[in-house]
Amino acid sequence: MKRLLTALMLLTAAMVAGAASKKPVAPGFAWRTMAPLGLHEPALMDTALYDYPLRSVPSEVSTAWASTGNLGGEGINMVYAERPAMSSFFFNDALAPWMPDRDSHTFYNTRVPMTLLSYNTGGGRDNEQNRLKGTFSGNVNKRLQIGAMLDYLYSKGSYNYQAVNDLTWGATASYMGERWQLQAAYHHWNLLNKENGGITDPLYITDPAELQGGDDNIDAKTIPTRLSAAHTRVVGGQLYLNNRYNVGFWKETPVNDTLVNRSYVPVMSFIWTLDYRDDKHLFYNTDASEAAKFWSDCYINPTLTRDETQHWSVKNTVGLSMLEGFNKWVPFGLAAYATHEVRRYTLTADTTAHSGADRPEALTPWPEGLRVPHAKTQNLLWVGGQLTRQQSALLKFDATAEFGLIGAAIGEVKVNGSISTRFRMLGDSVTVRAHGSFRNEAAPWLMNNYLSNFFVWHNDFGKIRRTGFGGLLDVPHTGTRLTFDLENVQNLIYFGSNGLPVQHGSNVQVISASLLQRLHVGILHWDNKVVFQTSTDDNVIPLPKLAVNSNLYLWFKVARVLQVQFGVNCDYYTRYYAPNYQPATMAFTNQHETLVGNYPFMNAYANFKLKKARFYVMFSHFNQGWTGRNYFALPNYPMNPRRFQMGVAIDFAN
Repeated sequence: MKRLLTALMLLTAAMVAGAASKKPVAPGFAWRTMAPLGLHEPALMDTALYDYPLRSVPSEVSTAWASTGNLGGEGINMVYAERPAMSSFFFNDALAPWMPDRDSHTFYNTRVPMTLLSYNTGGGRDNEQNRLKGTFSGNVNKRLQIGAMLDYLYSKGSYNYQAVNDLTWGATASYMGERWQLQAAYHHWNLLNKENGGITDPLYITDPAELQGGDDNIDAKTIPTRLSAAHTRVVGGQLYLNNRYNVGFWKETPVNDTLVNRSYVPVMSFIWTLDYRDDKHLFYNTDASEAAKFWSDCYINPTLTRDETQHWSVKNTVGLSMLEGFNKWVPFGLAAYATHEVRRYTLTADTTAHSGADRPEALTPWPEGLRVPHAKTQNLLWVGGQLTRQQSALLKFDATAEFGLIGAAIGEVKVNGSISTRFRMLGDSVTVRAHGSFRNEAAPWLMNNYLSNFFVWHNDFGKIRRTGFGGLLDVPHTGTRLTFDLENVQNLIYFGSNGLPVQHGSNVQVISASLLQRLHVGILHWDNKVVFQTSTDDNVIPLPKLAVNSNLYLWFKVARVLQVQFGVNCDYYTRYYAPNYQPATMAFTNQHETLVGNYPFMNAYANFKLKKARFYVMFSHFNQGWTGRNYFALPNYPMNPRRFQMGVAIDFAN
């Protein structure tokens, strides 16, 4: 009741604000920065009505999202073409969709201050889920902008010991002057996840009557879990400063006999970018008896687990760029740059004797000859060049090549590029894009060295080589978007069934194609995204062959002011050997015993927009029990059962 009143109060405030002001919400533009030199890439403002309710279910991340079940919980994208490569601090990868990042951060430039505020809630007292998000951006003048963001997600989870308590916040600023330009952002995250290790028996989901003496009904909160005293915390921050100083000339253009328009034409830019980040992963477990059943090895402390891994890095990039368009004979931009990075890793402290009478008998024998450094500092240097064409209406392209010179980066090669064109067809603009890449990169240091209570390894993995290319065809007139991707990877590092990293020396290819097709007749709409993918070695890269997202809805207006989207959404993917989740390392480990998939996850929703307010009600997973019971996202990790959810978003123009 309290959450309902809160949502109604926010909705009322939005209606009042909308009635009081006739100004557009946020006239202006939005952009994201492109590595490595901070070029702009257009972005959308988050004010659209379309599918707003689906952001509050875990599967909104991907058509095939393999997760621990709770919103904000750990997961891995099983659509391979959308899955990012392993990062240097791999603990972050499982929570990446819930963390702010420089690459996904949006800068705004608006003529009136903009505030986007949303609140989503669902479930009952024992399994409530709440999320409060806010974004502010305001311009001091036409060049200087400041902003802030806040995202608080709290969910008790549908199952025991599954709670999530995530807080992220940040501040941003930009200055777009004729000579000096600045793009700055700082983000901080503190993500706390309870770890339950999955339920003890899948029959509690697939056939509860067998375990309960014929009773087919079961409360999700009564299902026993494998862990009850474990949790993970990921804490960190990132500071991004991109500075650009333009050198050029003043150009005078006559307006009439007495007036002259004087403008500055930049020719060359000097660029300096600072990218600092720090990360910390902590894993706690205080129940020794549960730990002994869940983990087969224990190296440091048999009664208490407190693993702590830290990482920080400082990356400086300096560049010199000749700008596109200052002269009609220079139809492209050309840049050269150098990047220096210092990385520091610190592993869990180990004060336990590795052998002899001082080593407790309850501990696993220390692997003979194994030596893992407690800390490591890396110095790395790359040089590169970039060729771009962004201002052409007919043909755009970008190409970047980077080579490692110092430290672990020696011998690294990173080359990527894309080219796109637009042309008229069927009365609309059609886009065709192609991209390609080659990467020969050193293995992350943490894949070679790691020390914790339950896992220890010291490897000498070689460089990972990836070659990929693909294309896109987008036809807005017919609502069609077709993509194709092919990647060949050699020396891929993945986690084996024992939870340890493994490097596969041979080549593995993944081929994928996706079709997004939007159909409508009058107010009836049917949108479908179909992904087909196949791996040449399912033991290394297991994937569902087919993943589908289907959205059938009505879209109409009431009294010409209230927009309504009313429909049913469904996620489905074929059966495959989904990975296990390892709580101690936040890693997804390959397994070949349990099949997951072949289950539709369906949501019925009513979505509205009135002036500056978006609000919805949704019955999530309403098909539970009607289309089978095998609703697992990972082995032993069931999806959320059915629940009622609602939310409101307000777009304030101050």
